[in-house]
Amino acid sequence: MGKFSKAGGREMPELNTSSLPDLVFAFLFFIMMVTTIREVTLKVEFHAPAATELQKLEKKSLVTFLYIGKPTQEYVRTMGSETRLQLNDKFAEVSEIQDYIAQEKSSMKEEDQPYMTVSIKADKDTKMGVITDVKQALREAYALKISYSARKAKQ
Repeated sequence: MGKFSKAGGREMPELNTSSLPDLVFAFLFFIMMVTTIREVTLKVEFHAPAATELQKLEKKSLVTFLYIGKPTQEYVRTMGSETRLQLNDKFAEVSEIQDYIAQEKSSMKEEDQPYMTVSIKADKDTKMGVITDVKQALREAYALKISYSARKAKQ
């Protein structure tokens, strides 16, 4: 019979790390796909009104957002508790909308400018007079495609 011997003490083989970069890049790609980046820090409270007939916007790159609502708690002391307009990351007045729309249009490709949509994200408690003033300023800026953000009503 043959003898089994433990001659020459075996060592643990080294771990093969050749596929590690592939795993890291696959994980990085997954994180990039599922993560959304918020472009604007909200400074106004926004609770979307409920609606029954909703339609998704098709090309989000052509959409410019206007936020209307009461300032959040951290800005109430400086801005008051009245309804405010937010353009990008700053508070603004209705009179500044024309310059803002012109700036947004100039940052787009020339062939996309006629398809620019302005989405008004107004709080459900916002007075209609404020919305009317904003719409009038948008007309003067020749931004005629307007949409209103809402959430689906519970039936």
